[in-house]
Amino acid sequence: MPAFSAPDGTELACHLIGAGPPLVCVPGGPMQASAYLGDLGGLSAHRQLVLLDLRGTGESATPDDQASYRCDRQVDDVEALRGHLGLDRLDLLGHSGGANLALLYAARHPERVRSLTLITPSLFAVGIPVSGEVRRATALLRRDEPWFATAFEALGEIGAGRATADHWAAVSPFFYGRWDTAAQVHHAAGPEQKNQEAAVAYGADGAFDPEATRAALARFDAPVLLLAGEVDLNSPPSTVSSLAGLFPKAEFVVQPGAGHFPWLDDPERFVATSAGFLSPA
Repeated sequence: MPAFSAPDGTELACHLIGAGPPLVCVPGGPMQASAYLGDLGGLSAHRQLVLLDLRGTGESATPDDQASYRCDRQVDDVEALRGHLGLDRLDLLGHSGGANLALLYAARHPERVRSLTLITPSLFAVGIPVSGEVRRATALLRRDEPWFATAFEALGEIGAGRATADHWAAVSPFFYGRWDTAAQVHHAAGPEQKNQEAAVAYGADGAFDPEATRAALARFDAPVLLLAGEVDLNSPPSTVSSLAGLFPKAEFVVQPGAGHFPWLDDPERFVATSAGFLSPA
């Protein structure tokens, strides 16, 4: 487990899996330990995955300043990792909430990014909303699943502002292309890997300036891959497509039948898409 120091002295950890040119991977959650990424469905056979444990998660230390969990402040942590790895430029991957951090890094340090891969990305950093209508339409794609009725009713309660812990548990199958044993084990490990306090601070006031970030990304000239899951309730394809439109050089791919964790739903397809994009680098 390589360790390095953030600019404020917080000791951070990253985990190396596989061999080949490094691919720095920023986990989502937000603020979930990187363990849930695994080897990204076997992508480690093509690239060395550098899985960053964000501050206060996994094997990284808890910072003295809790406000440093804010997404924009963690851009300096990614830059410190680049320096620790001795890279002039890096290939950067962000999943879900981690895509916000990857976007802010690309906006602030465009000259340091050789390629940007965004997997089922969150869109707060660029101010793209996901409407209730789009989520509902995406959910209805699963109407033939045996768990659908209960999950869809719970989704309505959440949308109406009446969410309970049971409702959130009921909608869990929507985030996986297959609600099988592997998906259920993966989901069950999530809460213990996530720093809930840090997750609240991650998107605190001041974390995002969508207008400025959009302007910076319009000038970002490195290649970008945006991968959406066809049935992903969190990051529906239509909204991810809107994000793709912000870049000069973006490749937008929808993985059929995939949810929020496409490397679990169809590892071969996910790796073929990701490795194919990354291979020129």
